[in-house]
Amino acid sequence: MSAGVIRSIRDLVVSVEFDGDGPEVGELVIVGNSGKTVLLVNKLDSGSIAVCLNIFGDKAIQKNMSVERTSRSIEVPVGLPTIGRVFDALGRPLDGEPLNQSTDLQYKNVLQVPTRNHSFSAARPEIMETGIKVIDFFTPFVKGRKIGIIGGAGVGKTVLTMELIHNVAKSGQGLSFFAGIGERIREGHELYNTLKDRDMLRNTCMFFGQMDQNPVQRVLVALTAVASAEFFRDEQKKDILFFADNMYRYVQAHNELSTILEQIPSEGGYEPTIFSDVKSLQDRLSSNENGSITAVQTVYVPADDLSDPAVQMIHHELDSVIVLSRKVAEQGIRPAVDLIHTTSSLLSPDIVGKRHYDLSVRVQALLQKHESLKNIISIIGENELSPTDRGDFAKAKALIKFFSQFMFVTEDLNGRPGEFVSRSETLGGVERILSSSL
Repeated sequence: MSAGVIRSIRDLVVSVEFDGDGPEVGELVIVGNSGKTVLLVNKLDSGSIAVCLNIFGDKAIQKNMSVERTSRSIEVPVGLPTIGRVFDALGRPLDGEPLNQSTDLQYKNVLQVPTRNHSFSAARPEIMETGIKVIDFFTPFVKGRKIGIIGGAGVGKTVLTMELIHNVAKSGQGLSFFAGIGERIREGHELYNTLKDRDMLRNTCMFFGQMDQNPVQRVLVALTAVASAEFFRDEQKKDILFFADNMYRYVQAHNELSTILEQIPSEGGYEPTIFSDVKSLQDRLSSNENGSITAVQTVYVPADDLSDPAVQMIHHELDSVIVLSRKVAEQGIRPAVDLIHTTSSLLSPDIVGKRHYDLSVRVQALLQKHESLKNIISIIGENELSPTDRGDFAKAKALIKFFSQFMFVTEDLNGRPGEFVSRSETLGGVERILSSSL
């Protein structure tokens, strides 16, 4: 097997020259130093040069050090012993407990994409109740589809994700996988303790590559979590709930790597491979004849700009989009959902039924009217409106209040018990408001 020599080091990028056949893209190579530094082959240049990424940012490497091939890629533990555990981007436990080396433990290449079966046909849409009124009504949670929670900093994306994990995972509807990508370490601790205190770790597997880690690990943690979910879907025939917080940070990590690799940015300022970076990950969050992956992804919006190229790129991959608004949050409404801009392609009679669909059309019309009447009221006052407009405006305000809700995961913070409201109860509540004479 050919050996190599380090020719240059630039931040996390290490160029290695090999004699004979070089390594494959995605292969791990080991530096011949005391720490056996691990490098990941990112691309191959002419002249048997492999451009590698220093996964752990190890500083104990120097020019002219020897490098050995491993002929293998990143392999992480998968199987039943991983459920209830917390791992890093390379599948190493973060919870301080040893990994049970039983016969159920296997290893999977995180960069290997499963083969597709083109004969697979989608099953009839199956709605999963979340118990959160605004989600069950505006963005129905359909098995095997993708939902995005979009918003700026501090508007409640992580809290809403934690509530979804609590409500949906607690019902036992499949295994839950959580990927913490580039978010705060504090939020990871809070989520872990929340699930542990509520005895929900037994159906959950967690992966973290947080804000303090380098971009290589933040990119890899998303792929590691997806690879583990794929194993349980394909080998264990399980239905998977996949939560990713935060997809924008995944793009951001790729963008940082692109800068380090001296790639020319795209017109929008992001890496030139942004489309393939997003698409390749999203395509793996799919369903097949073995099982389904239902994905919930938070998306940070830089400067509250929904037209940001990265946000738009992720948006196109989602079936439903829940938009969280700072203006709504400032009014004390939780969850702070912008009911006007929240959309779902799944809100159709074929999926949710005629009753739900007709109610959604009427509610959206009232909310749009409420938005247009607000400017008029600020000038002439509500009393100057016609009786019909006053009634519609009052109903819209009642609906906005109705869709606010106390969360189970914030009980310890505000002292208010959480609420779980079934979809039928939500539809009944909406009907009562629409038929009332406010």
